[in-house]
Amino acid sequence: MNKIIVSFSAIALALSGISGCANMSETQKTTGTGAAIGAAAGAVIGVATAGGNKGKSAATGAAIGAAVGAGGGYMWSKHMEAQKAEMEKATQGTGVSVSQTADNQLKLDIPSDVSFDTGRYDIKSNLRPVLDRFATTLNQNQVTTVTVIGHTDSTGSDAINNPLSVNRAASTRDYLVARGVSANRIAINGRGSYEPIASNSTAEGRSQNRRVEIFVAEAAR
Repeated sequence: MNKIIVSFSAIALALSGISGCANMSETQKTTGTGAAIGAAAGAVIGVATAGGNKGKSAATGAAIGAAVGAGGGYMWSKHMEAQKAEMEKATQGTGVSVSQTADNQLKLDIPSDVSFDTGRYDIKSNLRPVLDRFATTLNQNQVTTVTVIGHTDSTGSDAINNPLSVNRAASTRDYLVARGVSANRIAINGRGSYEPIASNSTAEGRSQNRRVEIFVAEAAR
């Protein structure tokens, strides 16, 4: 158990050091953080599966985990950081949320009052400038991929909500494609009413659940 505590303490110090290095790029910080988190997971797995030599297993697991954490998943590059900054400017005051996810994707969360009217999947006029700027940033960073996910509230049946959520995602994709983004870069999905972020028992909650989420990812290289 002491070995695990030591491993986690060392990783915590490493994370603190990474976040405090002003000379490191965003890519370097992200890779270093991934390596540290991977090392933590590897240390636990190493000890959990160890026989007699738990110290050696923890060290081996940490080394393997660090390699996986540094090399797998998505990368938060300078291009991704620039795209996030651009989208924050483009969406300011619109109600669209722009964030970096835990796995280093750029996320745009578009509420219903910006994206689509109730029961419809044609894009509203106030979303078009946001998607115009978004398409420009995508065309400036060709190595990224995009996933668009549509959601509905619980009003109506699955027979209505499921295709509606897909159609909303498809409308978003088609709008981006019409502005030069390759269709091969964009995947779509519809979740119907199955992933609410608020209670469907109130009008406000249902409004929050009617949304479109867009994820942008750059594969680690």
